[in-house]
Amino acid sequence: MTAITSWQGVLFDLDGTLLDTAVDMAGALNDLRIEEDLSPLPFATIRPHASHGSTAMVQIGFGLPPGASFETMRQRFLDRYAARIALETRLFPGGEALLLALEVAGLKWGVVTNKPAYLTDPLMAALELTPRAACIVSGDTLPQRKPHPAPLLHGAAQAGLDPAACVYVGDAERDVQAALAAGMTALVAHFGYLADTDRPDTWGAHGSVHSMADIATWLGLPVSDAVHTPQSRG
Repeated sequence: MTAITSWQGVLFDLDGTLLDTAVDMAGALNDLRIEEDLSPLPFATIRPHASHGSTAMVQIGFGLPPGASFETMRQRFLDRYAARIALETRLFPGGEALLLALEVAGLKWGVVTNKPAYLTDPLMAALELTPRAACIVSGDTLPQRKPHPAPLLHGAAQAGLDPAACVYVGDAERDVQAALAAGMTALVAHFGYLADTDRPDTWGAHGSVHSMADIATWLGLPVSDAVHTPQSRG
């Protein structure tokens, strides 16, 4: 943990870090499987893949090889996901308390995600987060995507943040790679969509967080007890 005065802000990955999007993504995938006369997959099977986008969803759902059939199925998945973009998606437990603590402390926060803007923007708007975010960088905002550092540096510039005084929180190795390349402090969100095969201790991050409360601790922020309240998906 570093003194609060050394930090200017926090940038978050979206899926599996700021927002718990896996239920809506799993719902879209299982809707598509049912249309194909396949039984739904258990949520626990789908969840670890939710941070890796539509390609990972189609791979786990249908096992198709790359090609035209794969792309057709991927677009069908995206259409169904877009239709339910914020049906059950919420901030992770304690997220609202953390964002309030950041705002009260005068620290900016924003989002840098590989999710395309046509999904990111309505999702952020539906949860009334858009006006609060100092930046929202999507996967198609720039030609580069994470693990390239350009999106993180772009977000920092938009928010008026010095990258060296910025924390980036994510739940995938590419998030850590991008943060380190951008000169930011990298934290791994263990409450996100890590798979059993992931080895975050080998990614080179500055630290790990197991809840939104842990992020507050890293920043030296006072935060209400609401950030500690456990919640879980059924």
